[in-house]
Amino acid sequence: MANVLGLKLPETATAPFCPSEVEGSIAVPQTAPPTSRLARFVGPGLLVAVGYMDPGNWATDIAAGSGYGFDLLFVVVAASLAAILLQSLALRLGMASGLDLAQACRRRYGRLPNLALWAMAEIAILATDVAEVLGGALAIKLLLGLPMWAGILLTAFDMLLVVGLKGRGFRQVEAIVGGLVATIALCFLIELIIVPPDGRALAAGLVPDLGRLAQPGALAVTIGIVGATVMPPNLYLHSSIVQTRRVEGGRDSLRKAIRIANLDSAVSLLLAMLVNAAILTLAAGAFHASGHPQVTGIDEAYRLLSPITGAKAAALFFGIALFASGQSSTFTGTIAGQVVLEGFLKLKIPCWQRRVITRSIAIVPALAGIFWFGDRGVGPMLVLSQILLSLQLPFAIWPLIRSTTDKGIMGELAAGAPAVIGAWGLFAIISAANLWLVVSLFT
Repeated sequence: MANVLGLKLPETATAPFCPSEVEGSIAVPQTAPPTSRLARFVGPGLLVAVGYMDPGNWATDIAAGSGYGFDLLFVVVAASLAAILLQSLALRLGMASGLDLAQACRRRYGRLPNLALWAMAEIAILATDVAEVLGGALAIKLLLGLPMWAGILLTAFDMLLVVGLKGRGFRQVEAIVGGLVATIALCFLIELIIVPPDGRALAAGLVPDLGRLAQPGALAVTIGIVGATVMPPNLYLHSSIVQTRRVEGGRDSLRKAIRIANLDSAVSLLLAMLVNAAILTLAAGAFHASGHPQVTGIDEAYRLLSPITGAKAAALFFGIALFASGQSSTFTGTIAGQVVLEGFLKLKIPCWQRRVITRSIAIVPALAGIFWFGDRGVGPMLVLSQILLSLQLPFAIWPLIRSTTDKGIMGELAAGAPAVIGAWGLFAIISAANLWLVVSLFT
């Protein structure tokens, strides 16, 4: 055992964060009642949903709501539905083949392509962690009054949460993340009670209208929403953590299990969609409607909420939800990092070391940005992190589709034509949007 700050740290990979050690750790008896089977499957969807309501999502949702009112609400819904489709393919891959997406890539491609895919997956995980560092530090600043640099350094100690859970069951991790998700959802429910939305405008915003994207800057914000919603690390994560369930019985039993897992995923991601819609709705009702269309920063939104709404509690609950959003990645980021490392490289390291490495690297650009640009750099850095995620996404979608349609590893449970057609359509749309984004940056 290593000893750091008086804590005995394991020198080998340990559950509940290491994929190979928690696989099949939660039994789902075939004879269990339907409600019991459903209850045992609930959990992986929540861990994935956390990534869909992180600070990067907040930045794009606030920008969309304050700048365009409810006009881009349909984009949030469309991006969430796209995420449900892709996550359904990820969980199908894990449950039907026994491989996570990283392992499937290692089996399918040669050494150099795998190293390239691994590097891109690591960049995506790092970009996500930078957003979480900035979000967590910003929450500390808003709630406690500490400077951003101090908040960034304090986020380094979230690894103690990882260490505290060494050797614990995976269900405990799911319960903690579920509590954080519930906290975020409750906070925004209270916010919408404080700032009731315009029902008619909200309903109009839900109606798809591509013409609204012609507004100045609307298409760029739309790409940001998509990049912040459909996250590459979540595809690797989901394909692994669904394997914590040990399904008894044959192929029919596994087919039923996939349906239940899809229900868990869809409900969890719909909850994440409601949270994102609530953030956009709050920004539309509090800022756009009151003549503040330029509110794009999370800290700016926090400062203006109380004066505009006349309720001090509005800013408080906003800050609490932001803090919960930032902390939730302590668990999901560590697990996703372990999945990628083990899957692509067959390399195991203690989960606390993985957390320290990722967080230490993420702190460097976060601190550099704050010292160079000041606190005003938080918004641009959050946007940049989402751009990086969007650019990496096609390189996760391609092998996901190819793997889930490969009957050699999927057998009779290969993905059906409607899901595959939809996934290829998303691949084309996201790739085209990324190409437009890259071209626009250099022209």
